[in-house]
Amino acid sequence: MPPVLVTGAAGFIGYHLAERLLAKGHTVIGTDNLNDYYDVSLKEARLERLRQRPGFSFERLNLEDADGMDALFKRCGFHTVYHMAAQAGVRYSLTNPRAYVRSNLDGFVNVLEGCRHTGVKHLVFASSSSVYGASTQMPFSTHQNVDHPVSLYAATKKSNELMAHVYAHLYRIPVTGLRFFTVYGPWGRPDMALFLFTRAILAGKPIDVFNHGDMQRDFTYIDDIVETVNRVGDMPAAPNPNWRGDARDPASSNAPYRIYNIGNHSPVKLTRMIEVLEQNLGKTAIKNLLPMQPGDVPATYADVEDLTRDTGFTPSTPIETGIARFVTWYREFYGV
Repeated sequence: MPPVLVTGAAGFIGYHLAERLLAKGHTVIGTDNLNDYYDVSLKEARLERLRQRPGFSFERLNLEDADGMDALFKRCGFHTVYHMAAQAGVRYSLTNPRAYVRSNLDGFVNVLEGCRHTGVKHLVFASSSSVYGASTQMPFSTHQNVDHPVSLYAATKKSNELMAHVYAHLYRIPVTGLRFFTVYGPWGRPDMALFLFTRAILAGKPIDVFNHGDMQRDFTYIDDIVETVNRVGDMPAAPNPNWRGDARDPASSNAPYRIYNIGNHSPVKLTRMIEVLEQNLGKTAIKNLLPMQPGDVPATYADVEDLTRDTGFTPSTPIETGIARFVTWYREFYGV
């Protein structure tokens, strides 16, 4: 089979996905720009593990480099593209908005154009639960309207879904968008709460607990994420024969376009997550209780009925299992 592309291969989800695809026997081309949004040495450590696997090759490349992306697509002739790269983070988007425009908008156009001009059979791209924004209709369903984002990061992810639909409609490229819910696990992102809390607690420093701990998140373990992305990748999106323009379903289309939630469909209180982490670390957290951060939301909760129906898989790893695995990895990787 032709190779597959994984953008953001040095990132958290991209790294784990590339590992799974290589284990299946795929030839994987990975790209990443290795920016310094968080610790570059962690990204390089992930890459080093991938480089040890037969069938993997890497190109350092910015998504917004139109000529470089065009050359990559034409040279490699990808069968499937897994677009996991993005400028991530809600809070960072408050102070660095242009980074999100360059990577998440300009960069995504280059991915779409590459798929269009080289006959890619399926584009799978990372969206985010942040697109639900100001919605309080729980659980969050892909069939509900998401026109009220509360951060620029969320707005760029919603824009990606709209842009992808245009290309599915005009050029009949099968496109599947995946709204990830609070992904965590080994090799995770240092800007995420679990990583930040672990580092601070072990160092005896206080942790910032926003909204005074009155938060809920649908924590989704990385292995469940990768299993789902792997299954979706083998199911190119198809037009919904029942879709109607006078009763529009946001999750599908008369074009080959689908949107899925990928979440644990079991929201957990932030205070409970901290309790489980304390138990695994054997230390009590010093909590610095703070008000809600701008751009943040009090709760996330994924409706995954469509995902379960279409893939036969439901994310279900409990935080007690996932956090224990993360702490084990953290201690080993950092020698704590």
